Amino acid sequence: MSGHKIPLAGVIGSPIAHSRSPQLHGHWLTTNNLPGFYIPMDVSPEDLESVLRSLPRAGFVGVNVTIPHKEQVLELADVATDRARRIGAANTLTFLPDGKIEADNTDGYGFLNNLQAGAPAWEPTSGPAVVLGAGGAARAVIVALLDAGVPEIRLSNRTIARAEQLRRDFGEKVVVHPWENISQSFPDAGLLVNTTSLGMVGKPPLELSLQTLSRQTVVTDLVYTPLQTELLRQAAAVGCTAVDGLGMLLHQGAPGFTRWFGTEPVVDDELRRAVLG
Repeated sequence: MSGHKIPLAGVIGSPIAHSRSPQLHGHWLTTNNLPGFYIPMDVSPEDLESVLRSLPRAGFVGVNVTIPHKEQVLELADVATDRARRIGAANTLTFLPDGKIEADNTDGYGFLNNLQAGAPAWEPTSGPAVVLGAGGAARAVIVALLDAGVPEIRLSNRTIARAEQLRRDFGEKVVVHPWENISQSFPDAGLLVNTTSLGMVGKPPLELSLQTLSRQTVVTDLVYTPLQTELLRQAAAVGCTAVDGLGMLLHQGAPGFTRWFGTEPVVDDELRRAVLG
């Protein structure tokens, strides 16, 4: 990138109007008094490669990637981090000086940082983690938890075949449990994570009884619209530590911002307020 260009970044998805990433990166650019802009871009899958290849010439230093492009961008990238390859998807692209596209996945990083901020007493080795869902977010969460030292992942998904695929991909520490009986795996769990869209505004509810949960279990929901989901309300009611999903969005954005704009941003309450609008 030639020095006189104002650095540009953005987020690519379809649809994209709901994304909070422009508020997130816009706040960091403003508070750090940095030149640059962060732009939401609605790009169809068939246009993805041609758009990505043209962005560096327009002054773009990188982009975030969201649904439905996370798997496709990993295939299009010239180089990728080990964690992006293990997860099988990318959410952060950096355009290198030689024109190549580097892919990374910071979802697991964001997840763990949010968990440690919201539940500092949680120890990864304290017990099994129950993970609901088997999509791209679940893959990132499983890799992060295994790397952190969680001894067992109890995975449950409405379509059991998808959960079985993750067990094959990530090994014997992943144990698949039927969706109908998932509460039977709760009593000794150290962590419960919802990676599904159930409970999100406009989606069906997540129907789950938490009566068998220990009060020592930490419960976190990747859904952040609403911020206080029914799962988190129930968890708080039985005495568990409940961690909302907004912090994962905030923390996963930081590594990309640092690479693109050369400044490490701060995740704080002021940022939460800015993103919530």
